[in-house]
Amino acid sequence: MEEHKLIKRAQRGDSQAMVQLLHAHYSFLTKYLIKMTMNPELAEDVAQETMLKCIEKIHQYNGKSKFSSWMITIATRIYIDQMRRTKVEKQWRDREQASRRTEWQIKAQHEEWTDAMQALSILGYEWRLPILLKHYYGYSYDEIADMMDIPAGTVKSRIHHGLQQLRKELATDEKE
Repeated sequence: MEEHKLIKRAQRGDSQAMVQLLHAHYSFLTKYLIKMTMNPELAEDVAQETMLKCIEKIHQYNGKSKFSSWMITIATRIYIDQMRRTKVEKQWRDREQASRRTEWQIKAQHEEWTDAMQALSILGYEWRLPILLKHYYGYSYDEIADMMDIPAGTVKSRIHHGLQQLRKELATDEKE
């Protein structure tokens, strides 16, 4: 069934249509969240919370963007809210552990863990998110700004500074 028809049915309260819609996008969402959070367990938690929020807010979906983009916007905002609530020291410690765990899991699945992904995992979420959204998923600065609820200029700045950090990290790795 066409996605827009499923959306309309879900907006009218058809729970089966909502299940089909969420199921169709679940894999895409979790892959995005794993890259964003660098923590498979946190990614799963945010995915679940995103699904609940999508169910609650399906009537607010207006069709101006793709459904997957709408979901990513919700997921991004949930993740940002969670990050704001955690302490900086705990973030750093968890990010280190999660990076190692994610690297191991990706290698176990025979996917490539590149130096770029390693360097990306070191960046804070404020810089990692816009870089992933722009350069991995292809969103525009304005779309990223909407998703993260920040000005487009801030998105450009974070991408610029984040890429500088990545280059510095990758250059340091090459010297070692």
